[in-house]
Amino acid sequence: MPPRPPDASAPPQATLERLVALLREDAVDAAIDAGLMEDWPDACAEMLDDDARVLLLATRTRLRTAWEARARYEARTARLARRASEREAARRIPAPAPTAPDGAPVRPALPSNAAAILARAKARAAGGTP
Repeated sequence: MPPRPPDASAPPQATLERLVALLREDAVDAAIDAGLMEDWPDACAEMLDDDARVLLLATRTRLRTAWEARARYEARTARLARRASEREAARRIPAPAPTAPDGAPVRPALPSNAAAILARAKARAAGGTP
């Protein structure tokens, strides 16, 4: 198989080897600062030996997954906070009471089944039959 031409977005092999060295030292933050998570294709790591390639790509995958999870969590937290503030705002502003044409407040009508129950209860209380 002929060697592939280098990708313009690919980091040089020395950079990849530096990243692997940092990861082997468990210096993940330093590796991130050195360009571990920059946008370059995973195929660039083909020039590394198997152990180094696996370490580099697995770390990138783990970090990408963790960062995506953190972004989803932050979006969820913001969404829940927005909903809570909307609910709180709705609780603070009472709905205006309906008024009759003469300005007196109008009591809302009961649903028909509640009105029937209330009528039976009143009749029982008055000593009549339902």
